[in-house]
Amino acid sequence: MPTRFLSDEQRRRYGRYAGEPTEKQLDRYFHLDEADRAIVARLRGDHNRLGFALQLGTVRFLGTFLDDPTDVPSSVLATMAGQLAPGRPPVLDGYRQGRQRWRHVALIRDRYGYRDFALDGQARFRLTRWLYALCWAGDDRPSLLIDRATAWLVGNRVLLPGISTVERLVAQVRHRASRRAWRILAAAPTREQRQRIEALLDAERGELTMTLERLRAAPTRRSPTELTRSLERLRIIRAQAVRPTIPEGFPPAALLRLARFGHRVKPAVLAHLPEPRRTATLVALLHSLEATAQDDAVELFEALAAEVVGDAVKAHQQARLRTLRDLDGAALKLAKGWRLLLRDTPPPADWQEHVFDAVPRAEIEAAMDKVEMLVRPDDACHYEELRRRWRRIQPIFAALLGHVSFGASPAAEPVKKALDYLCALGESWSDAAMRDAPMGAVSRMWRRHALDARGRVDPRAYVFAVLESFRGALKRREIFTAPSIRFADPRRGLLEGAAWAAARVTVCRTLGRSVNPDAELADLERRLDRAYRRVAANLPGNPQLRFERRHGREELVLTGLDRLPEPESLRRLRAMVGERLPKVDLPDVLLEIAARTGFPSTFTHLGKQGAKADGFMTSLCAVLVAEACNIGFEPLLQPDDPALGRARLSWIAQNFVRDETIAAANAQVVAAQNALPIAKLWGNGEIASADGVRFVVPSRTIHAGPNPRYFGIGRGITYYNLMSDQFTGLNAVVVPGTLKDSLVILGLLLGQETELEPAEIMTDTGAYTDCIFGLFWLLGYQFSPRLADVGGARFWRIDPGADYGRLNALARHRIDTKLIARHWEDLLRLAGSLKLGHLHPDAAMRTLQVKDRPTALARALSELGRMIKTLHLLGYIDDEGKRRAILTQLNRHEARHRLIRAVCHGKRGEIRKPHRQGQEEQLGVLGLVLNVIALWNATYIGAVVEQLRAEGIDVDPQDVARLSPLMHKHINFLGRYAFSLPELIANGQLRQLRAPSFAADFRTAL
Repeated sequence: MPTRFLSDEQRRRYGRYAGEPTEKQLDRYFHLDEADRAIVARLRGDHNRLGFALQLGTVRFLGTFLDDPTDVPSSVLATMAGQLAPGRPPVLDGYRQGRQRWRHVALIRDRYGYRDFALDGQARFRLTRWLYALCWAGDDRPSLLIDRATAWLVGNRVLLPGISTVERLVAQVRHRASRRAWRILAAAPTREQRQRIEALLDAERGELTMTLERLRAAPTRRSPTELTRSLERLRIIRAQAVRPTIPEGFPPAALLRLARFGHRVKPAVLAHLPEPRRTATLVALLHSLEATAQDDAVELFEALAAEVVGDAVKAHQQARLRTLRDLDGAALKLAKGWRLLLRDTPPPADWQEHVFDAVPRAEIEAAMDKVEMLVRPDDACHYEELRRRWRRIQPIFAALLGHVSFGASPAAEPVKKALDYLCALGESWSDAAMRDAPMGAVSRMWRRHALDARGRVDPRAYVFAVLESFRGALKRREIFTAPSIRFADPRRGLLEGAAWAAARVTVCRTLGRSVNPDAELADLERRLDRAYRRVAANLPGNPQLRFERRHGREELVLTGLDRLPEPESLRRLRAMVGERLPKVDLPDVLLEIAARTGFPSTFTHLGKQGAKADGFMTSLCAVLVAEACNIGFEPLLQPDDPALGRARLSWIAQNFVRDETIAAANAQVVAAQNALPIAKLWGNGEIASADGVRFVVPSRTIHAGPNPRYFGIGRGITYYNLMSDQFTGLNAVVVPGTLKDSLVILGLLLGQETELEPAEIMTDTGAYTDCIFGLFWLLGYQFSPRLADVGGARFWRIDPGADYGRLNALARHRIDTKLIARHWEDLLRLAGSLKLGHLHPDAAMRTLQVKDRPTALARALSELGRMIKTLHLLGYIDDEGKRRAILTQLNRHEARHRLIRAVCHGKRGEIRKPHRQGQEEQLGVLGLVLNVIALWNATYIGAVVEQLRAEGIDVDPQDVARLSPLMHKHINFLGRYAFSLPELIANGQLRQLRAPSFAADFRTAL
């Protein structure tokens, strides 16, 4: 059982100041109220009063007393000194070395109720129970648990114990929660099911082992034949009757984690797991097999149906284009006749002869017939084109309904009735009369095709109408299936009843939100009012902001930012750094950072954590190069080196490289870069940006989507990634096609496992709604998108009578704070369900939306989001520094994407993995390699800067802050793949920097 989870840098920062506290933290922890001042006033000497105040603020903020009570940030010293006595603060050398500081420690502990963790059994019990509840719910990442334990201790006035004590406690709690989960799952199967489970892993019965492999095999191709195989796989899984019943209340997150492990490992590895983990893993796997197979079938059907409908739409558009010439000719004839008629006012009595002399009557009648034949109403659908594709869609739709049962929310009950009706008909849809077919799922656009004048039903039109409604409801999850993971009822997962009552206080403390809506709304109202008044006061002095009258009303126009000028010192520094950085191959970079950080140790075997081999680091780095560069193993193989043999590399790739090991290695690399002094010049890790880079996927996989702008006539995926202001990637997700919803960012934030905790998220202009602003704020994040068109944005206010000058014309819309207050408890419940992992962000909007009519909770969240969005808008238009910071971070992200293109050069930069899991693993490795490159560059950039300063060259820190560790001209990605690391480099020393050229010396002299 491992008991050390934090890096050396994280352990050093435990119970210590990590930079300057924010203004909000200073107000919360370092403000002295009347009771505090009364205690301080009884102390003698300014140095004693200031020392006592510093220790009081420190223990409130950090939860511990420092060895040196005066070792505090300058802002803390200034804040405390300013509250006690204006002027220069007293010297604290005597206080630091004297005994009075220890008396103050005892006084603070006595007066403010601070307790020792080791001596307070009740506190230990409460913390252990709370951590156990988090682990049991599935949120058991060690670093996150340690952070939450620290916050709990600080909030409950328990002095922080040593970091080793906290790590051991977390390890024990995680182990106990895991053992309990294993025991419960191991007892779930019946005797008959247990016998079947044992048979599936019988090493001497190879056919059953192969059966388990076939049951886990996901579809790879987009074809009707593959759908048939998927439905047959679903039938076989059900026929095996080995789906154990999971006890009610068992956490879904823990079940899914075990199931994912069971899906990945080979049956032989499963067979050798110790009990009760072995049976528990098999139970989770077998319980999820039906859900996984059902999801695969539904996803494949949706891809095939989208393909058929897309072909029909394209054919409809082409047919319209072919008829435009005939339609134009007929319309011109009619126009000519009408123009002759209307040219004379009033028209002549013999107007018919007058017109027919110029345009014969037969030609006008023919033109009218042609127009009626070719013209389409505004809401016309592509039914005729779909009808020609009946044989493509009918068999797979009937097969899906015959194997998969669907449920529905109240809004989709008509669709559910239509699906049940079609399922009851069997597969003879073409010949069915359908006199009693339910019509609730048939939209107005389809009724003209599905029903004739006598009310008779056209079977094919009816099926297509139901198919369209079914696909829309499935996308919104108003139609869902069970058991399922990806297409489950989105309403499941929200904390309710006793579960919410137990988690309510913890959630509020974790989110930093009050249970009282009035207090929160009053604070937001004050902030909004101050923001409006600040912007209004700054309007005359803001040359980049002006008003223009458009469409009968005044709109804001914001001038774009000019490019920041580059001082000569920055250009010289950039040239000198480029001249001196060592030239290396990509394998050298990986081997050096692997030796420096030890990240290969996080790559553990699927079933045997101690399974290592001679030359493991070399083999692992070779696999990382093969995956990241998209070149496969062939260029890396060396027959005379066992570490670079095909069998070894394949073994490493299959057993060691997976999502959790990649994430652990990534966290270690991010922590190493965060520890570098130069990284602090780039950022403190509190800002991150989210953006996507797109890859073509040439295979006909179901895990890719179309977008002609990026993928041409093919399909592709989007690697949507989160990057910190220190240039390190924090998390990523693979999205089929292109991103359409910014809620993906929430999933990245809540799922990232590094030591950095970004609080502000910057994105490019994209799909966002008021709800997203509200959700981000509830969860403690600031959503800061770059706004392309500020003039078209809506500004909201709370006080209708407030006078904001020229901004009154913008702030026309009022926020309904009463609606927010009524649903405040539900808003906290939604945010808590997301924070604790019970509800996935992808399902959040589906939980809130009912067709185009939002639920009451969604309306409340939108009202809250409008307030937060208006605060962002006001800050955006008023503060050039804010706009510049967003632009800078997004430009850094674009530089990361350029590095992605340079590294992932093999196979024309196309991702050819057919499975979602393979795509995520390959791009996860790519993200890890990018972080390794950034760390290597940051290390050597820091060494170059130190060398320049040692040579007497003045280096401005502001110029260093504008350097980028994503430069890569000195790194070779092509052709040379030698994996040998010099002994000095392996022992932690740096490579020899390159000597500057004459040109560089000349520039330096200038």
